[in-house]
Amino acid sequence: MTNLQHGAHATTPARAGIGPRDLSLIAVFAALIAALTLVPAIPVGALGVPITLQTLGVSLAALILGSLRGSASVLLYLVVGLAGIPVFARFSGGLGVLAGPSAGYLLAFPFAALVAGALATLVLRRTTRWRFALLFLSAMAGSILVTHPMGIVGMSINAQIPLSQAAAYDLLYWPGDVVKNLLAAAVAVTVFKAFPRLARRDFQR
Repeated sequence: MTNLQHGAHATTPARAGIGPRDLSLIAVFAALIAALTLVPAIPVGALGVPITLQTLGVSLAALILGSLRGSASVLLYLVVGLAGIPVFARFSGGLGVLAGPSAGYLLAFPFAALVAGALATLVLRRTTRWRFALLFLSAMAGSILVTHPMGIVGMSINAQIPLSQAAAYDLLYWPGDVVKNLLAAAVAVTVFKAFPRLARRDFQR
């Protein structure tokens, strides 16, 4: 083998698939989201769509696991709940939740994790400075670009109210989302300091 060939092989990253450790992390974070639902929900607004800690779990999964594993963990949580296991707010579960005013928010969670996780990975690969602020912005991007728009549409369809009215109701959830995303970023930074491999998206060791 020539030196050039040897160098090419040395610098080519190994193809990393989904292994047992990845599956374990996906399951753990799905369970974490379910556990956070045990904290009593706070119904707000005329439709009673509750403030929960589900979104904190979604942000944690996205920031710590990245887009693929993070969204997979959220999707697993969602599938378990839709299958009838009472892991949603107010200990609910089953396909019936899709007829409720919070359906759009639930369906948005995996996509929000996909967006926030991708941005978090980009941040972690590009810089070691301002990580807390940039991870917070990554989590907020998932909320702003995905969770709230889908939540508004779902609320409008299921409650049969105008989009403008649904958007007004949605504003009630923004302060809580900011706080939860700040907390998620703080936890993620702490986790990355304790387990630097997770910041490098090295889940195999």
